[in-house]
Amino acid sequence: MNGDEEAVNASLPVRAEPVYEAELVDDAPPVPSFVSGRLFWQRSRFVPVAFKSRQALKQAVRDVLVGLARSPFTFAGAVGRGLVVCARAWRRWVRVHDYREAAEQAEKLADKFVEIRALTLFRWKVSGAVAAAAGVVLLVADLVYGSLALWIAGGVGAVALAIAGRRKDGAPGRKAVLAGPRTLTWTMDPQVLVDAFRDAKLIGKDESLRLVERASRVGAGWAITVDLPATRKAADVIKHRDALASALAVDEVQLIVERVRGRGGHAGRVFLWVADEDPYSGPPRRTPLLDVEWWDAWQPVPFGRDARQRRIDLPLVWTSLLIGAIPRQGKTMAARLAAAGLVLDPHTRLYVFDGKGGKDWKAVDDVAHRFVCGDELHHVEQVRDYLVELVAEVQARYARMSALDDEICPESKITPAISRDAGLNMPITAVIIDEVQVFLENPAKIVVGGKKTTLGEYIVDLLAYLARKGPAAGIVVVLATQRPDSQTIPSRLRSVLGSRFALRVMDWRDSNIVLGEQMNTRGYDASALLPRHKGVGILRPDGDTDAGADSLAMTVWTDYLANSEWQEICARGRTLRESARTLSGHAAGDDTARPIDSAAVVKALGTGEQAVDLPEPLASVVRYLGDEIDEREFVPTAELVEALEVEATAFARQMGELGCRPVRHYVSADDGEVKRVRGYLVDQIRAAVTEISSETGPT
Repeated sequence: MNGDEEAVNASLPVRAEPVYEAELVDDAPPVPSFVSGRLFWQRSRFVPVAFKSRQALKQAVRDVLVGLARSPFTFAGAVGRGLVVCARAWRRWVRVHDYREAAEQAEKLADKFVEIRALTLFRWKVSGAVAAAAGVVLLVADLVYGSLALWIAGGVGAVALAIAGRRKDGAPGRKAVLAGPRTLTWTMDPQVLVDAFRDAKLIGKDESLRLVERASRVGAGWAITVDLPATRKAADVIKHRDALASALAVDEVQLIVERVRGRGGHAGRVFLWVADEDPYSGPPRRTPLLDVEWWDAWQPVPFGRDARQRRIDLPLVWTSLLIGAIPRQGKTMAARLAAAGLVLDPHTRLYVFDGKGGKDWKAVDDVAHRFVCGDELHHVEQVRDYLVELVAEVQARYARMSALDDEICPESKITPAISRDAGLNMPITAVIIDEVQVFLENPAKIVVGGKKTTLGEYIVDLLAYLARKGPAAGIVVVLATQRPDSQTIPSRLRSVLGSRFALRVMDWRDSNIVLGEQMNTRGYDASALLPRHKGVGILRPDGDTDAGADSLAMTVWTDYLANSEWQEICARGRTLRESARTLSGHAAGDDTARPIDSAAVVKALGTGEQAVDLPEPLASVVRYLGDEIDEREFVPTAELVEALEVEATAFARQMGELGCRPVRHYVSADDGEVKRVRGYLVDQIRAAVTEISSETGPT
């Protein structure tokens, strides 16, 4: 068993003890534990890094041995540089460069010519006298003490020259290198890194980097943390990662660039990791869920690994997930990985709808509370009816939670205890839809709340309601599509889906549809993924992951779950539900949808008239302003760019195409000073919304 497998097994749940029917169980089922503690000296700031782990100690010993082996060559090079530096310094001194330059600046060079000539002659005489005196001293020392004196003098002179010739920032005639500790790993030349940043136009030709942590081996690659010069941002390095990879002469998939956030981080601190080879090559890893008896849906589900081989777990409770990709890139596999953890929790309820109609989801037939497989009209109508049923269930859950005691339900949100209480009947419920475009694009005409619409648009509104209101009531929405465009996934649904996972897509527009507006300008473009990297995608999580709670997005290689292994997990899920007596609905032989109050559902969705889908970034601006859109007169561009986290130039261009032109307006600052800033008139934004609504009409 290698180290990676030991780490995975150490963090997986232990085998559950059998529950007998005659046993009275008062406590909630055990929650899988994760080993994350470290010994005190591993957390201490006063213990050197080399003594905190065996790998770090080995690396430190290796560095020392390599340094000793290179020391003769390093010393000889320093002596040579010192000789050159001293020769240049003596030449400037003997030629009176300092006095001559001062006279030139004062425009009195002609007047000072005689003085300069006399001073030059004097310094030549001093140089000759010093050389003669030194020669006499060495000759006398050799006669008195023998050759030992010459060896000592030569050694002292060599050390002095080596000190003068050491690599030092700002020294004349030498290039700048990384400031800070100079004990770098011999394979990581600091000057190469500085030159690469300059070649990629990430720092200026006169700027350098500051070393925060020395280069060290991390997994199958080299890691280093640096601080950028003042005013330079880590976000720009991430955005231009391909240019930096080109300058470093590595493939961009081998270079991982992350901003260091949280404690010890700031906007200009960058972590770099360079892999020895393609980190996404080789056979895929099997999911660790195959080695557990059950899983707790409240724990993040094992999803895959990043380039540094860190395990990435996907949080599902409190959020929703959108998966987008072109065909045969691993979209269904990713959706099944997310569903597998929920299948192995006997206290979850599954609504699974497969628009493809193949064998991919057939095994969940024995577990799902509601199951639809197919793309015919009656299949789409079944999906609509089950979603209406679930919307009514969400309304009922909020009503029941409002009546619960504050100790049981303190914040009007579902808790693990509530979700496992059979009497309350509010388990974690997941809506998993593969090939969701089949249901969202259905053109069949229907009437909802007295308004004409299409069956697909009604399903969009039902899903948007579940994704917006459902998480606090224990509803998880997972959608997967091979057609990630704005027509298939309207913005009113897309904007409320928290987590995003984009495998390879056709172009940056499709990537932004899945990951979010202008994510390609921030360095995350799923269209740049290689075709051979099956199952590799960009994850934008809505919650904490092992890669850090502050990570905007990361590239993840999903685990592998073959169809036979998926069938094994589903069979285990059915056994667990039979033992816990939680098998229900379709899996228990009951496909009848519960009768619901259609008027209440329509009221929950709105007035029955569907909202107009505004194009981005206008939709994001309207969401940001909220109720203030009827109160404010002017909104500065800087405020919108910061709040929406968009690139200023692209934002201005897109807003201009929608009829919103920036203007200059006087606003009062916090200190009372009136300033003229650039921004948008809210009247103009409202006019753009009205114009688009009149052109598009209710969808």
